[in-house]
Amino acid sequence: MAQGECCGGSGRCKTDAAREPRLHEELLVRYLRGVENFDPRVFDLTDEQTDQVFTADENAGQWSVRTLLGHLADAELVFTHRIRRIIAEDGPVLAIWDQDAFIDGGIYGPELRSPVAGFVAAIHTMRRWTAELLLALTPEQWERTAMHPEQGEIGMLKLVEYATWHVEHHAKFLTQKLDVMLGEREETEAAGGGCGSGCGCASKQAAASETTE
Repeated sequence: MAQGECCGGSGRCKTDAAREPRLHEELLVRYLRGVENFDPRVFDLTDEQTDQVFTADENAGQWSVRTLLGHLADAELVFTHRIRRIIAEDGPVLAIWDQDAFIDGGIYGPELRSPVAGFVAAIHTMRRWTAELLLALTPEQWERTAMHPEQGEIGMLKLVEYATWHVEHHAKFLTQKLDVMLGEREETEAAGGGCGSGCGCASKQAAASETTE
């Protein structure tokens, strides 16, 4: 076949088009990484270790591993629903999520023994599902917004940025918790900051979500 013949003489095949830069490509690479940010040692913990809480001077947040991962899974549900609503609806009014009620209500408590692998799988599935949608967005769709009852107008890009940061931020605290229980690994990257009341991202809270983790 002559050069350029496969594309009607244009020389631009589908494989060439697929290699074109995508909108917000660097952000979406980070977004897709998702659960790959998690320290794999989390799957080696006993139930007792998974439910261990931490003191403030341990600099690892105070939540247990099960609470942290459960919170991340529920937050991912919130982010996913908000992203899809912004795409589908014109200026939707978003519902408020009371993350503290989930924690205080014992939904991540040791008595329920919710497997951490289930939390991780849920986050991974939602990220893969939503990423396919985000990769197909037009510039105009990236400019769409929603209204938060407390925070005001929220843009699509800001929401995706916050969802991406949220997992990355808590992955650092997860590693710190594992270091306290299992000992540090040489390749572990130190993460600064503290967790305030339980987790500690209140100081970096964004308009996209009420989450403090």
